[in-house]
Amino acid sequence: MLTYDTWEDTDTVVQFEVDDEYKGALNVLKWAYEHYGEEIVYACSFGIEGIVLIDLIAKVKPDAKIVFLDTDVHFKETYETIDKVKERYPQLRIEMKKPALTLEEQAEQYGDELWKTNPNQCCAIRKLTPLRETLTGAKAWISGLRRDQSETRKNTEFINLDNKFNSVKVCPLIHWTWKDVWRYVSKHELTYNPLHDTGYPSIGCLHCTKPAFTMDDLRSGRWSGQNKTECGLHD
Repeated sequence: MLTYDTWEDTDTVVQFEVDDEYKGALNVLKWAYEHYGEEIVYACSFGIEGIVLIDLIAKVKPDAKIVFLDTDVHFKETYETIDKVKERYPQLRIEMKKPALTLEEQAEQYGDELWKTNPNQCCAIRKLTPLRETLTGAKAWISGLRRDQSETRKNTEFINLDNKFNSVKVCPLIHWTWKDVWRYVSKHELTYNPLHDTGYPSIGCLHCTKPAFTMDDLRSGRWSGQNKTECGLHD
C-alpha cells in the first residue's frame, strides 16, 4: 500500500508518494523545480543533511542555485567542505552570501562578541537579513529540516507556508531519520564535514556550536547555555 503526503493552498493541491527509497524527497524536489523553476533557492548550511540534499538536487537540476549564509565565523572545516562540494558538482551555482556588516563594523556598532551578549541580534544581522535579501524575488526556498531533529521541528511538512519570509519553504527530508541520512552518504560515498565525526551532529557558527551532549536532541550543542535552540530562520 502506498503512502502519500498531501499539500494544498488556495490554488494548488499535490500529493507526494512517500513509500519509495527516498521517502518522498526526490518526488518533492522534482515537483518544486518544475513548479517554481528559477524562483526557488536552496539555502544550504552544508551540514550532513545539506550534503544529501545537494546530491539529490543535482539529479533533478544540475545547475540549481544554492546559497550559503556566510557569517564569516564558520568553522574552517565547513569552508573546506564547500570547496570540495564545488569540485564534485561544478554546474551548481553556489553563492556565498555575506551580511552587510563586517565583523569589525558589527563590533563597532554592537560591541565585541555579539554572539555572546545578544545571540539573537547576531543571528538577525548575519543570517536572517541575508536570507531575506536572498529570497527577495524568489517564491520558494528549500531547507534540510527533518522531523526527528528536535521538538521544534516535529510538525514540519514537505511544503510549508513561510510567513516570516513571505515565501514557501520546501523540506524534502522530513521523513528521513539520522540513520537514513548516513546510509545515503555512505552508499553514495559523499564528502561531508569531518566535524560530524567528532560529536557535532548539527554544525553552525564557530562560537555558537559545541558537540551535542545528547543524541536524543541532535541540536543540543547549538547555543549551549543560551536558552536558544534556533537561529530564527525556522522559528
